[in-house]
Order: sequence, then C-alpha cells, then structure tokens
Amino acid sequence: MKPTLDPITLEILFNGLRSITDETYIALTRSAYSTNIKERRDHSTAICDADGVLIVQAENSLPIHLASMIGLMDSLLAKFGRENIHEGDLFVANDPHVAGGTHLPDINLALPIFEAGELVAFVCNIAHHADVGGMVPGSMAGGMSEIYQEGLRIPVVRLFRQGEMQQDLFDLMLLNVRLPEERLGDYYAQIAACRLGERRLREMIGKYSIDQLRAAFDDIVSRTEQRMRDGVRTIPDGVYEFEDVMDDDGLGAVDIPIKLRIEIDGDSMHADFSGTSPQVQGNINVTMNATQAAVAYCMKGMLDPDIPNNQGVLNVCETSAPEGCLLNCVAPAPVAARAHTSQRIVDVVIGALAQAMPEAAVGAANGANTTAVFSGIDPATGQGYLYLETLGGGFGGRNDRDGTDGVQVHITNTSNLPIEVIETEYPLRVESYGLIEDSGGAGRYRGGMGIRRVIGPIGHDCTFNGAGERFRHEPWGIFGGQPGGRGRFVRVGADGAEQGLDIKPAGVTLGAGEKVIVESPGAGGYGNAAERDADAIATDRAGGKFSAEFLSTYYGAIGSGE
Repeated sequence: MKPTLDPITLEILFNGLRSITDETYIALTRSAYSTNIKERRDHSTAICDADGVLIVQAENSLPIHLASMIGLMDSLLAKFGRENIHEGDLFVANDPHVAGGTHLPDINLALPIFEAGELVAFVCNIAHHADVGGMVPGSMAGGMSEIYQEGLRIPVVRLFRQGEMQQDLFDLMLLNVRLPEERLGDYYAQIAACRLGERRLREMIGKYSIDQLRAAFDDIVSRTEQRMRDGVRTIPDGVYEFEDVMDDDGLGAVDIPIKLRIEIDGDSMHADFSGTSPQVQGNINVTMNATQAAVAYCMKGMLDPDIPNNQGVLNVCETSAPEGCLLNCVAPAPVAARAHTSQRIVDVVIGALAQAMPEAAVGAANGANTTAVFSGIDPATGQGYLYLETLGGGFGGRNDRDGTDGVQVHITNTSNLPIEVIETEYPLRVESYGLIEDSGGAGRYRGGMGIRRVIGPIGHDCTFNGAGERFRHEPWGIFGGQPGGRGRFVRVGADGAEQGLDIKPAGVTLGAGEKVIVESPGAGGYGNAAERDADAIATDRAGGKFSAEFLSTYYGAIGSGE
C-alpha cells in the first residue's frame, strides 16, 4: 500500500523531479553539437513512471514533444513489456507510425531506472536532429510523398543492452544521415543527459523510499488532472465549432480543411475533428498523439497556463479524429512538416472557444514553423554543412495587450538563431534581419510582426529547401481585429531580379551572389481598430514598424498624426 504524502513532502518531491528535468535539459543544451539544439534549444526532457505515465517535463520543453514522449513509452512497453526491460538498457526511437514519434528528425531516448532490481521510472529526452537522411537535406522540406523518403526510420530498439552499446546499430544510424559527426555529437549529448538524470534520480531515491516516490507520481498526475477539470468546468456547457484550412501540402492539394467540434459537459471535454480532410500526399499529415498534444497545450494555455505538463492534462482532453484523416494519419503518410498543421490545430481550438472564453482567446498567430534549410560544401574546409532553422513570426493580439513580434508560438518555443552564429558556423551571409513592416494585424490590440531574413552562400553553390504556411491565407484577426501579413520565399538572382518561390520549395539551387528572402507571417489583431488607444497609435507611429499609409487606413486621422 502506497503511503499518503503530506503536502510539504509532495511539494519537495515534485520540485525535486522538476529540477532533474530542468538540469538535464540544460546539460543537453550545453553539450550538443548542432546549432538547432545548442542554440535554438529544439529539445525536451522528462521523467515517466514504470508504466510509462508522463510525470514531469522540463519547464522549457516543447509542447509538441509531449506527444512523442508518451508515444515512445506506449510503444516501448507494448513491444518489450516490463519483464524484458533490464538495468543498463537505453532505448532509441523516432518513427511516427510504429514508435510513437511525430516526425523522424525528433530522436527519442528512454533510460529505465532500477532500484534493488525493480523498475522505478524512465528518464527520457528528445532532440530535433538537423538531418536524419532522406531525399532532401534537413529531412523537412516539401515534395516528399511517403515516410520512406523522409529519412531513417527507427523503431523502438536498444541502443545500449545492459550497459553495452550496440555498435552495429549505432553505425547503421550514423551511416544513413548527412553530417554523421554532428549527429554523433548530438547523440552523445542525449545519452549524457540521460545518465545525468539517472544519477540525480538515484540521489532522490536514496533520500526517500520507492513507495514515497511512487505515491508522489500518482499525486502529481491526479492533482494535475483535477486542476484541469476545474478549469474545464468554468467553460459554459455546450458545443463550439470552428474550421480553418492549410495553405497546401506541397504536392498540389490546396485549402485543406480542418474542422473541429468541441463539446463541454461539466468537467469533461471532447474535441472531435470529424469532417477534416483525409490525409494528403504531401508531408503535412499529423499522427493522433500529436493532435492530442496540440489540443492539450491549447486547453492548458487558455484555462490555466501554470498547470504542469504531464499525463493529467491529456487525461482531460479527450480527442478524436477519423483514422486516415489529416490529423490521424496512417502509414505510409509523410509527416515531416507536421508542426505547421499542429499550429493550425491550435488556431481552430482557439477559434472554437473564443466566444465562450473571450479573455483567453488571441488572434491567429503566424500559424507556421517557417522552415529554411541551406546545405552544400563549405569551400574553406571541403566539408559538407547544413543550416536548418524554423523562424518565428507574430503572436496574436490579446484582450489586454499587443501580440509579440518575431517569436516562436504555441506548440514550439525554440529560439531564433543569432546572425553571429549563422555566419560563424556556416559559409553563409545574412544580408538583413528584421521585422516586416505592416505585418501585424491592426486592432484594439495589434498582432505581432513577422521576421524577414535575407541569406545567401559565400563563394559557392548551395541548395535551399523550405516549408511555409500562412503564405496563402492570412492569420485571421479576432473580434473585429484585422489579419496579419502573409509569409513568402523569394529567390534573388545575382542581378537583383526577384523570383517568388513555392510555399514549400524543394531543391532550389543558389549560385554565388544569389540569395533567398525568407519572410514569416505576422499575426491577427484583437478587437476593432477604432478602439485602439491614441497613445498606442502614437507609439506605433514613432516606432517605425508601420507605414503612414497603414496607420491612416486602420486608425484614421489619429493614425495619420492629425
């Protein structure tokens, strides 16, 4: 029988577990090789109990990684069972269709923790590797029509078996990727973070009994679930609906619908995506675990942002989508650009609940993870390089403040890579970097602004691949707010001539002297522009972010300075 924990002991244990995940997160950041992890921090760490229940996720972890952590544990335990998991094992996986992942670049590790021969918990982490092979550098661009083209697929397998690395497996994983030395460094960073988590968790077990730790696991999840249910109870009972579209899938399909019906009944909710498009040929499909994670993130953010990220949140957010649809795809559906679609899931949840929760709703954010990948051979070293980044954009206007400019939004919280790092690590020149004029939708509170970068190779040819969303359809405003600006990719020739590129361009060759303009979307405003405070308009006018024409159009005489 598990002991009953007093509130103080529970809080000490909970914060101890959180400190472990936070420390391992920082360790992974500081020891990784690739800029996508060490600079942009596209990774997460967590602790799960012996049954694979997510207990604690690091504070800076990505909401979308919640899905991969839980998916990995479900797949691991279903495949091996607790009886076939041993001390010294370390499991690796990434596949969305057989291993609970959400796309192939996210590599999951899970290290079981034993005490006196008994399985107690798992220390887990996930990191987005800049390349995992496949038909395009970066493994993320449009044009891929099946999972086999997207890169190396790893089912749940042992990378270490009872303390011994499976070198043949590791060799196979490294052979199938570009820049294997960089991948090796990132793998070692993930392994080291797992080992650090193991040491810290053993230190905690040494201070408290296993029974106390298990009781804390149960209490953390149950209290989180109850807190979420208390939040759901504040929403008026009823049915709330909304729909939106994806721009395209990169292979011909356009205006791809996502439909949502949310039913609230007391402390229960059900998000039903019936009527959403069938899965598409292009790689914007989403697995069901990622769909549920996006819904859970949004409900948490609208109801109680301080709720911990664990299984208790997911237990409340009942989510369904027809099998084989865009949001519950089946093999061999490609999923590399699934983050774009996950962002749209968040938009439709906000749109559905806006009337019931106007103070929690926001204008549509940039709705994308604007992906830019430059790859080639560094003329100074003769070695290959690959620069991958997903750029931030605008965050939507809120009920009490303007949206934020140039940030990652919703299900991702990575950083924008500094120019100094790009130009130090890669043979690329960033000719300009700034916010896009007039890209924040007008409103009582304006939307945030998109980012503009102009990047080109120095003294060599390179390849550009990209993936965008909200390039065709603007991020909508809310309660009378205006839409934000659209994104775009533009190729600039050596003679300065501009050529618009597809929304999801693949295999674009750039010569020396050529460059690409990458513009991410802005965000929608909140409330009628006529209600904007005169002082705020004066700040807009003085700040130079908006043109005189824009201010005059939406704010009239006050906007023009008269």
